[in-house]
Amino acid sequence: MPTNTASPPDLDIRRRWILFVLLGAGFMLSVDFSILNVALPEVGAGVGLGLTGLPWITAAYALPAAGFTLLFGRMADLFGRRRLFLSGLVLLTGSSLLGGFASNPEMLLAARALQGFATAMTIPAALSLLTTTFAEGAVRNRILGLNGALLSGGFTVGALVGGTLVGLLNWRAAFFINVPVAVVMLVLTPLLIRESSVPGRVKLDLPGAVTGTAGLLTVIYAVIEKHAPSAVAGIVLLAAFWVIELRSTVPLAPVRILRKATVKWGNYAGFVVFTMETAMIFLTTLYLQKVLGLTPMITGLIFGIPGLAAVVAGVLAGRLIGRFGSRKVLVVGMTVQGLATFPLVFLGADRLALAILIPALFIGFFGHVTSIVAYTVTGTSGLANEEQGLATGLTSMTQQVAITVGIPVLSSVAATQSAELPGIHLALGVDVAVTLVSAAVIWFGLRPSDEHRTSLAAVAVAARD
Repeated sequence: MPTNTASPPDLDIRRRWILFVLLGAGFMLSVDFSILNVALPEVGAGVGLGLTGLPWITAAYALPAAGFTLLFGRMADLFGRRRLFLSGLVLLTGSSLLGGFASNPEMLLAARALQGFATAMTIPAALSLLTTTFAEGAVRNRILGLNGALLSGGFTVGALVGGTLVGLLNWRAAFFINVPVAVVMLVLTPLLIRESSVPGRVKLDLPGAVTGTAGLLTVIYAVIEKHAPSAVAGIVLLAAFWVIELRSTVPLAPVRILRKATVKWGNYAGFVVFTMETAMIFLTTLYLQKVLGLTPMITGLIFGIPGLAAVVAGVLAGRLIGRFGSRKVLVVGMTVQGLATFPLVFLGADRLALAILIPALFIGFFGHVTSIVAYTVTGTSGLANEEQGLATGLTSMTQQVAITVGIPVLSSVAATQSAELPGIHLALGVDVAVTLVSAAVIWFGLRPSDEHRTSLAAVAVAARD
Protein backbone atom coordinates (compact mmCIF):
# COMPACT_ATOMS: atom_id res chain seq x y z
CA MET A 1 0.00 0.00 0.00
CA PRO A 2 1.48 3.38 -0.94
CA THR A 3 2.31 5.67 1.96
CA ASN A 4 1.67 9.38 1.99
CA THR A 5 4.98 10.95 3.04
CA ALA A 6 4.23 14.48 1.92
CA SER A 7 5.77 17.20 3.98
CA PRO A 8 3.52 19.06 6.40
CA PRO A 9 2.38 22.53 5.39
CA ASP A 10 4.84 25.36 5.93
CA LEU A 11 4.52 27.20 9.22
CA ASP A 12 3.44 30.82 9.21
CA ILE A 13 5.76 33.58 10.43
CA ARG A 14 4.25 33.73 13.91
CA ARG A 15 4.72 30.01 14.50
CA ARG A 16 8.29 30.18 13.24
CA TRP A 17 9.02 32.89 15.82
CA ILE A 18 7.32 30.80 18.51
CA LEU A 19 9.66 27.96 17.62
CA PHE A 20 12.63 30.32 17.75
CA VAL A 21 11.73 31.36 21.30
CA LEU A 22 10.79 27.96 22.73
CA LEU A 23 13.50 25.91 21.07
CA GLY A 24 16.04 28.65 21.75
CA ALA A 25 15.20 28.61 25.46
CA GLY A 26 15.73 24.87 25.67
CA PHE A 27 19.02 25.11 23.81
CA MET A 28 20.26 27.92 26.06
CA LEU A 29 19.43 25.95 29.22
CA SER A 30 21.10 22.78 27.94
CA VAL A 31 24.21 24.86 27.24
CA ASP A 32 24.04 26.16 30.82
CA PHE A 33 24.31 22.63 32.21
CA SER A 34 27.77 22.04 30.74
CA ILE A 35 29.18 25.50 30.06
CA LEU A 36 31.18 25.65 33.30
CA ASN A 37 32.35 22.03 33.32
CA VAL A 38 35.53 22.70 31.34
CA ALA A 39 36.35 25.72 33.48
CA LEU A 40 35.74 24.43 37.01
CA PRO A 41 39.29 25.08 38.28
CA GLU A 42 39.20 28.70 37.02
CA VAL A 43 35.74 29.26 38.50
CA GLY A 44 36.75 27.82 41.85
CA ALA A 45 39.89 29.92 41.96
CA GLY A 46 37.91 33.02 41.06
CA VAL A 47 35.66 32.80 44.13
CA GLY A 48 37.96 30.96 46.54
CA LEU A 49 36.25 27.55 46.27
CA GLY A 50 38.53 24.63 47.13
CA LEU A 51 39.14 21.56 44.99
CA THR A 52 36.76 19.39 47.02
CA GLY A 53 33.96 21.90 46.47
CA LEU A 54 34.24 22.04 42.67
CA PRO A 55 31.75 19.19 42.00
CA TRP A 56 29.09 21.23 43.78
CA ILE A 57 29.21 23.85 41.03
CA THR A 58 27.53 21.22 38.88
CA ALA A 59 25.52 19.53 41.63
CA ALA A 60 24.04 22.82 42.89
CA TYR A 61 22.53 23.27 39.43
CA ALA A 62 21.54 19.65 38.85
CA LEU A 63 19.68 19.02 42.12
CA PRO A 64 16.90 21.62 41.70
CA ALA A 65 16.83 21.14 37.92
CA ALA A 66 16.02 17.45 38.43
CA GLY A 67 14.07 17.59 41.69
CA PHE A 68 11.58 20.34 40.87
CA THR A 69 10.85 19.71 37.20
CA LEU A 70 7.80 17.50 37.81
CA LEU A 71 6.31 20.02 40.25
CA PHE A 72 6.78 22.97 37.92
CA GLY A 73 5.50 20.98 34.96
CA ARG A 74 2.23 20.39 36.80
CA MET A 75 2.12 24.01 37.98
CA ALA A 76 2.31 25.05 34.32
CA ASP A 77 -0.94 23.14 33.71
CA LEU A 78 -2.62 24.65 36.73
CA PHE A 79 -1.43 28.26 36.73
CA GLY A 80 -0.47 29.02 33.13
CA ARG A 81 2.36 27.78 30.92
CA ARG A 82 3.39 31.15 29.55
CA ARG A 83 3.40 32.63 33.05
CA LEU A 84 5.74 29.93 34.32
CA PHE A 85 7.94 30.18 31.22
CA LEU A 86 8.36 33.93 31.71
CA SER A 87 9.00 33.49 35.43
CA GLY A 88 11.76 30.99 34.63
CA LEU A 89 13.39 33.42 32.21
CA VAL A 90 13.28 36.22 34.79
CA LEU A 91 14.89 33.93 37.37
CA LEU A 92 17.52 32.85 34.84
CA THR A 93 18.40 36.48 34.12
CA GLY A 94 18.76 37.34 37.81
CA SER A 95 20.72 34.21 38.70
CA SER A 96 23.09 34.68 35.76
CA LEU A 97 23.85 38.21 36.89
CA LEU A 98 24.40 36.93 40.44
CA GLY A 99 26.81 34.28 39.17
CA GLY A 100 28.66 36.72 36.96
CA PHE A 101 29.25 39.08 39.88
CA ALA A 102 29.91 36.32 42.45
CA SER A 103 32.78 37.15 44.78
CA ASN A 104 32.60 34.17 47.15
CA PRO A 105 31.56 30.48 47.05
CA GLU A 106 28.17 31.16 48.62
CA MET A 107 27.15 33.60 45.89
CA LEU A 108 28.37 31.29 43.15
CA LEU A 109 26.59 28.18 44.45
CA ALA A 110 23.41 30.16 45.10
CA ALA A 111 23.51 31.41 41.51
CA ARG A 112 23.94 27.88 40.17
CA ALA A 113 21.08 26.60 42.34
CA LEU A 114 18.81 29.40 41.09
CA GLN A 115 19.79 28.56 37.51
CA GLY A 116 18.70 25.00 38.27
CA PHE A 117 15.32 26.27 39.50
CA ALA A 118 15.02 28.38 36.35
CA THR A 119 15.66 25.28 34.26
CA ALA A 120 13.04 23.29 36.19
CA MET A 121 10.51 26.06 35.51
CA THR A 122 11.35 26.85 31.91
CA ILE A 123 12.01 23.50 30.22
CA PRO A 124 8.66 21.75 30.93
CA ALA A 125 6.73 24.99 30.32
CA ALA A 126 8.45 25.48 26.95
CA LEU A 127 7.92 21.85 25.94
CA SER A 128 4.24 21.88 26.93
CA LEU A 129 3.76 25.12 24.99
CA LEU A 130 5.21 23.29 21.98
CA THR A 131 3.01 20.24 22.38
CA THR A 132 -0.15 22.32 22.85
CA THR A 133 0.66 24.76 20.02
CA PHE A 134 1.29 21.92 17.57
CA ALA A 135 -1.16 19.00 17.56
CA GLU A 136 -0.06 15.36 17.47
CA GLY A 137 1.15 14.39 14.03
CA ALA A 138 3.94 14.96 11.55
CA VAL A 139 4.53 18.65 12.34
CA ARG A 140 4.86 18.07 16.09
CA ASN A 141 7.12 15.05 15.55
CA ARG A 142 9.50 17.08 13.40
CA ILE A 143 9.50 19.95 15.86
CA LEU A 144 10.28 17.56 18.72
CA GLY A 145 13.06 16.23 16.50
CA LEU A 146 14.58 19.70 16.28
CA ASN A 147 14.11 20.11 20.03
CA GLY A 148 15.96 16.85 20.68
CA ALA A 149 18.81 17.85 18.39
CA LEU A 150 19.16 21.24 20.06
CA LEU A 151 19.02 19.83 23.60
CA SER A 152 21.63 17.21 22.80
CA GLY A 153 23.79 19.63 20.84
CA GLY A 154 23.57 22.15 23.67
CA PHE A 155 25.66 19.98 25.99
CA THR A 156 28.45 19.77 23.43
CA VAL A 157 28.20 23.44 22.50
CA GLY A 158 28.24 24.35 26.19
CA ALA A 159 31.61 22.67 26.66
CA LEU A 160 33.05 24.31 23.55
CA VAL A 161 31.63 27.75 24.34
CA GLY A 162 32.73 27.51 27.95
CA GLY A 163 36.30 26.77 26.95
CA THR A 164 36.32 29.55 24.36
CA LEU A 165 34.87 32.17 26.70
CA VAL A 166 37.31 31.30 29.46
CA GLY A 167 40.19 31.47 26.99
CA LEU A 168 39.20 34.79 25.41
CA LEU A 169 37.60 36.55 28.40
CA ASN A 170 37.10 34.84 31.77
CA TRP A 171 34.71 32.43 33.48
CA ARG A 172 32.22 35.22 34.37
CA ALA A 173 31.32 35.57 30.69
CA ALA A 174 29.77 32.07 30.88
CA PHE A 175 27.13 33.58 33.18
CA PHE A 176 26.71 36.95 31.50
CA ILE A 177 26.07 35.45 28.05
CA ASN A 178 22.63 34.29 29.24
CA VAL A 179 21.39 37.76 30.06
CA PRO A 180 20.87 39.35 26.61
CA VAL A 181 19.42 36.11 25.22
CA ALA A 182 16.92 35.80 28.08
CA VAL A 183 15.92 39.48 27.78
CA VAL A 184 15.15 39.06 24.07
CA MET A 185 12.96 36.07 24.86
CA LEU A 186 11.21 37.96 27.64
CA VAL A 187 10.30 40.70 25.16
CA LEU A 188 9.17 38.34 22.38
CA THR A 189 7.17 35.82 24.41
CA PRO A 190 4.18 38.05 25.36
CA LEU A 191 3.97 39.25 21.75
CA LEU A 192 3.90 35.75 20.26
CA ILE A 193 2.48 33.26 22.75
CA ARG A 194 -0.96 33.35 24.31
CA GLU A 195 -1.49 32.22 27.88
CA SER A 196 -2.87 28.70 28.24
CA SER A 197 -6.31 28.25 29.75
CA VAL A 198 -6.24 27.31 33.43
CA PRO A 199 -8.89 25.40 35.38
CA GLY A 200 -11.07 27.36 37.77
CA ARG A 201 -10.50 27.26 41.52
CA VAL A 202 -7.05 25.72 41.20
CA LYS A 203 -5.76 23.67 44.12
CA LEU A 204 -2.22 22.32 44.24
CA ASP A 205 -1.59 18.91 45.78
CA LEU A 206 0.75 20.21 48.50
CA PRO A 207 1.44 16.88 50.28
CA GLY A 208 2.23 15.26 46.93
CA ALA A 209 4.42 18.19 45.92
CA VAL A 210 6.40 18.04 49.17
CA THR A 211 6.93 14.28 49.29
CA GLY A 212 7.57 13.90 45.55
CA THR A 213 10.06 16.75 45.33
CA ALA A 214 11.80 15.88 48.61
CA GLY A 215 12.01 12.23 47.57
CA LEU A 216 13.61 13.06 44.23
CA LEU A 217 16.08 15.49 45.77
CA THR A 218 17.06 13.00 48.47
CA VAL A 219 17.56 10.09 46.08
CA ILE A 220 19.61 12.23 43.67
CA TYR A 221 21.73 13.53 46.55
CA ALA A 222 22.26 9.95 47.72
CA VAL A 223 23.53 8.93 44.28
CA ILE A 224 25.84 11.93 43.94
CA GLU A 225 27.30 11.57 47.45
CA LYS A 226 26.96 7.75 47.70
CA HIS A 227 25.04 8.21 50.95
CA ALA A 228 22.99 5.11 51.86
CA PRO A 229 20.79 6.68 54.60
CA SER A 230 19.69 9.39 52.14
CA ALA A 231 18.80 6.69 49.62
CA VAL A 232 16.57 4.95 52.16
CA ALA A 233 14.93 8.24 53.15
CA GLY A 234 14.35 9.11 49.50
CA ILE A 235 12.70 5.76 48.76
CA VAL A 236 10.42 6.18 51.78
CA LEU A 237 9.41 9.67 50.63
CA LEU A 238 8.70 8.48 47.08
CA ALA A 239 6.61 5.60 48.47
CA ALA A 240 4.66 8.13 50.53
CA PHE A 241 4.21 10.24 47.39
CA TRP A 242 2.71 7.26 45.55
CA VAL A 243 0.26 6.55 48.39
CA ILE A 244 -0.76 10.23 48.53
CA GLU A 245 -1.34 10.33 44.78
CA LEU A 246 -3.57 7.24 45.00
CA ARG A 247 -5.78 8.91 47.62
CA SER A 248 -5.69 12.55 46.54
CA THR A 249 -8.74 14.06 44.83
CA VAL A 250 -6.49 16.52 42.98
CA PRO A 251 -3.18 14.62 42.61
CA LEU A 252 0.00 16.28 41.44
CA ALA A 253 0.65 13.29 39.16
CA PRO A 254 -2.50 11.20 38.63
CA VAL A 255 -1.61 7.53 38.95
CA ARG A 256 -3.74 6.67 35.91
CA ILE A 257 -1.30 8.72 33.80
CA LEU A 258 1.75 7.18 35.44
CA ARG A 259 0.34 3.73 34.66
CA LYS A 260 -0.23 4.57 31.01
CA ALA A 261 2.10 2.39 28.93
CA THR A 262 3.39 5.23 26.74
CA VAL A 263 4.16 7.42 29.76
CA LYS A 264 5.71 4.62 31.81
CA TRP A 265 7.85 3.00 29.13
CA GLY A 266 8.59 6.24 27.31
CA ASN A 267 10.09 7.75 30.45
CA TYR A 268 11.95 4.57 31.32
CA ALA A 269 13.49 4.68 27.85
CA GLY A 270 14.45 8.31 28.30
CA PHE A 271 16.07 7.53 31.64
CA VAL A 272 18.21 4.77 30.13
CA VAL A 273 19.09 6.78 27.02
CA PHE A 274 20.29 9.83 28.96
CA THR A 275 21.92 7.96 31.86
CA MET A 276 24.00 5.71 29.64
CA GLU A 277 24.98 8.31 27.02
CA THR A 278 25.93 10.97 29.59
CA ALA A 279 28.09 8.45 31.42
CA MET A 280 29.63 7.25 28.13
CA ILE A 281 30.64 10.80 27.21
CA PHE A 282 32.21 11.31 30.65
CA LEU A 283 34.09 8.00 30.54
CA THR A 284 35.26 8.64 26.99
CA THR A 285 36.48 12.08 28.06
CA LEU A 286 38.56 10.42 30.78
CA TYR A 287 39.89 7.96 28.22
CA LEU A 288 40.87 10.68 25.75
CA GLN A 289 42.59 12.91 28.30
CA LYS A 290 44.02 10.52 30.89
CA VAL A 291 44.76 7.47 28.74
CA LEU A 292 45.55 9.03 25.35
CA GLY A 293 46.83 12.31 26.83
CA LEU A 294 44.82 14.66 24.60
CA THR A 295 44.09 18.28 25.52
CA PRO A 296 40.61 19.49 26.54
CA MET A 297 40.30 21.43 23.28
CA ILE A 298 41.09 18.38 21.12
CA THR A 299 38.69 16.35 23.25
CA GLY A 300 35.95 18.90 22.58
CA LEU A 301 36.59 18.71 18.85
CA ILE A 302 36.45 14.92 18.90
CA PHE A 303 32.97 15.11 20.43
CA GLY A 304 31.93 18.12 18.37
CA ILE A 305 32.52 16.63 14.93
CA PRO A 306 30.42 13.47 15.53
CA GLY A 307 27.94 15.77 17.24
CA LEU A 308 26.85 16.82 13.75
CA ALA A 309 25.03 13.48 13.66
CA ALA A 310 22.76 14.84 16.38
CA VAL A 311 21.55 17.58 14.05
CA VAL A 312 20.90 15.08 11.23
CA ALA A 313 19.08 12.73 13.59
CA GLY A 314 16.92 15.53 14.94
CA VAL A 315 15.83 16.46 11.43
CA LEU A 316 15.13 12.87 10.33
CA ALA A 317 13.66 11.41 13.53
CA GLY A 318 10.26 13.06 13.16
CA ARG A 319 9.92 11.73 9.62
CA LEU A 320 10.95 8.26 10.73
CA ILE A 321 8.40 8.29 13.54
CA GLY A 322 5.67 9.38 11.14
CA ARG A 323 6.50 6.47 8.85
CA PHE A 324 7.37 3.65 11.25
CA GLY A 325 5.85 4.69 14.58
CA SER A 326 7.56 5.83 17.78
CA ARG A 327 7.88 2.30 19.22
CA LYS A 328 10.03 0.99 16.39
CA VAL A 329 12.10 4.16 16.12
CA LEU A 330 12.68 4.28 19.88
CA VAL A 331 13.87 0.69 20.14
CA VAL A 332 16.03 0.89 17.00
CA GLY A 333 17.56 4.17 18.19
CA MET A 334 18.42 2.67 21.59
CA THR A 335 19.87 -0.42 19.91
CA VAL A 336 22.06 1.74 17.68
CA GLN A 337 23.22 3.74 20.70
CA GLY A 338 24.13 0.55 22.57
CA LEU A 339 25.85 -1.19 19.65
CA ALA A 340 27.86 1.95 18.81
CA THR A 341 29.22 1.97 22.38
CA PHE A 342 30.25 -1.70 22.17
CA PRO A 343 33.54 -1.13 20.23
CA LEU A 344 34.66 1.36 22.88
CA VAL A 345 34.86 -1.48 25.40
CA PHE A 346 37.93 -2.82 23.56
CA LEU A 347 39.88 0.40 22.87
CA GLY A 348 43.54 0.34 23.86
CA ALA A 349 46.02 3.03 24.87
CA ASP A 350 47.19 3.75 21.31
CA ARG A 351 45.95 6.87 19.53
CA LEU A 352 45.11 4.73 16.51
CA ALA A 353 42.00 3.89 18.55
CA LEU A 354 40.59 7.24 17.35
CA ALA A 355 39.93 5.59 13.98
CA ILE A 356 37.35 3.42 15.76
CA LEU A 357 36.21 5.91 18.38
CA ILE A 358 35.16 8.80 16.13
CA PRO A 359 32.95 6.75 13.75
CA ALA A 360 31.43 4.96 16.78
CA LEU A 361 30.60 8.32 18.38
CA PHE A 362 29.05 9.53 15.12
CA ILE A 363 26.78 6.48 14.87
CA GLY A 364 26.03 6.50 18.59
CA PHE A 365 25.02 10.17 18.62
CA PHE A 366 22.64 9.52 15.73
CA GLY A 367 20.96 6.71 17.66
CA HIS A 368 20.97 8.75 20.86
CA VAL A 369 19.15 11.79 19.47
CA THR A 370 16.73 9.60 17.52
CA SER A 371 15.90 7.90 20.82
CA ILE A 372 15.43 11.26 22.56
CA VAL A 373 12.88 12.37 19.99
CA ALA A 374 11.07 9.03 20.05
CA TYR A 375 10.84 8.88 23.85
CA THR A 376 9.54 12.47 23.99
CA VAL A 377 6.88 11.70 21.37
CA THR A 378 5.98 8.48 23.21
CA GLY A 379 5.82 10.05 26.66
CA THR A 380 3.62 12.98 25.59
CA SER A 381 1.25 11.23 23.18
CA GLY A 382 -2.36 10.30 23.81
CA LEU A 383 -2.88 12.87 26.59
CA ALA A 384 -5.23 15.84 26.75
CA ASN A 385 -3.88 19.38 26.46
CA GLU A 386 -4.58 20.07 30.14
CA GLU A 387 -2.18 17.24 31.04
CA GLN A 388 0.66 18.23 28.72
CA GLY A 389 2.48 20.18 31.43
CA LEU A 390 2.53 17.05 33.58
CA ALA A 391 3.63 14.88 30.64
CA THR A 392 6.42 17.24 29.59
CA GLY A 393 7.35 17.71 33.24
CA LEU A 394 7.82 13.95 33.50
CA THR A 395 9.92 13.72 30.34
CA SER A 396 12.00 16.73 31.38
CA MET A 397 12.42 15.36 34.91
CA THR A 398 13.53 12.03 33.47
CA GLN A 399 16.18 13.81 31.41
CA GLN A 400 17.49 15.92 34.28
CA VAL A 401 17.58 13.05 36.78
CA ALA A 402 19.29 10.75 34.28
CA ILE A 403 21.94 13.32 33.37
CA THR A 404 22.62 13.88 37.07
CA VAL A 405 22.92 10.25 38.19
CA GLY A 406 24.48 8.64 35.11
CA ILE A 407 28.04 9.75 35.77
CA PRO A 408 28.15 8.86 39.51
CA VAL A 409 26.66 5.41 38.89
CA LEU A 410 29.00 4.28 36.10
CA SER A 411 31.96 6.05 37.69
CA SER A 412 31.39 3.83 40.74
CA VAL A 413 31.43 0.79 38.44
CA ALA A 414 34.71 1.97 36.90
CA ALA A 415 36.19 2.55 40.34
CA THR A 416 35.90 -1.16 41.19
CA GLN A 417 38.96 -1.80 39.01
CA SER A 418 42.49 -1.03 40.12
CA ALA A 419 43.56 0.61 36.84
CA GLU A 420 41.83 3.35 34.87
CA LEU A 421 41.52 1.71 31.45
CA PRO A 422 40.04 -1.60 32.72
CA GLY A 423 37.61 0.43 34.83
CA ILE A 424 36.47 2.43 31.81
CA HIS A 425 36.08 -0.80 29.80
CA LEU A 426 33.96 -2.41 32.53
CA ALA A 427 31.70 0.62 32.94
CA LEU A 428 31.19 0.90 29.19
CA GLY A 429 30.35 -2.81 29.07
CA VAL A 430 27.65 -2.24 31.68
CA ASP A 431 26.44 0.72 29.60
CA VAL A 432 26.03 -1.52 26.53
CA ALA A 433 24.27 -4.30 28.45
CA VAL A 434 21.80 -1.98 30.17
CA THR A 435 20.95 -0.16 26.93
CA LEU A 436 20.38 -3.28 24.84
CA VAL A 437 18.43 -5.18 27.51
CA SER A 438 16.25 -2.12 28.12
CA ALA A 439 15.57 -1.78 24.39
CA ALA A 440 14.23 -5.36 24.35
CA VAL A 441 12.10 -4.78 27.46
CA ILE A 442 10.65 -1.55 26.03
CA TRP A 443 9.78 -3.28 22.75
CA PHE A 444 7.53 -5.69 24.65
CA GLY A 445 6.33 -3.07 27.14
CA LEU A 446 5.05 -0.81 24.35
CA ARG A 447 3.41 -3.67 22.45
CA PRO A 448 -0.13 -2.41 21.78
CA SER A 449 -3.03 -4.34 23.23
CA ASP A 450 -5.76 -5.50 20.89
CA GLU A 451 -8.19 -2.80 21.95
CA HIS A 452 -5.66 -0.07 21.18
CA ARG A 453 -4.51 -1.29 17.76
CA THR A 454 -7.25 0.44 15.84
CA SER A 455 -6.76 3.82 17.52
CA LEU A 456 -2.96 3.62 17.16
CA ALA A 457 -3.32 2.84 13.48
CA ALA A 458 -5.51 5.92 13.07
CA VAL A 459 -2.93 8.08 14.87
CA ALA A 460 -0.14 6.69 12.64
CA VAL A 461 -2.14 7.51 9.50
CA ALA A 462 -2.77 11.05 10.78
CA ALA A 463 0.94 11.47 11.56
CA ARG A 464 1.90 10.45 8.02
CA ASP A 465 -0.64 12.83 6.55
